[in-house]
Amino acid sequence: MYLVVIAWTYVAVMMAVAEATSTQGSVLGGMVTFVLYGVVPMTLVVYLMRTPARRKAMRAREAAERAAHQATLAQGSGAAPDAGSHAAADAVAPMRKEP
Repeated sequence: MYLVVIAWTYVAVMMAVAEATSTQGSVLGGMVTFVLYGVVPMTLVVYLMRTPARRKAMRAREAAERAAHQATLAQGSGAAPDAGSHAAADAVAPMRKEP
């Protein structure tokens, strides 16, 4: 993938240099050529080609978090609020009428 990026960057630089050194061209035209023919398309290509790697990393991170959570529950530590799987008790005692 990076070979394609390097090769296309080289082509875009050569196009920009040809634009900048042309008798009818300008340095500003060369910069615009480099940005529009080089930077923008290669940014899009790299973003799209790295999508599977980003998804794989996201799935691996979620699996690691899930495994860590399961390990915490298996240890029975007080980190999880309902680690014992007991029903929650009332926080406030019910009010009773006096006889």
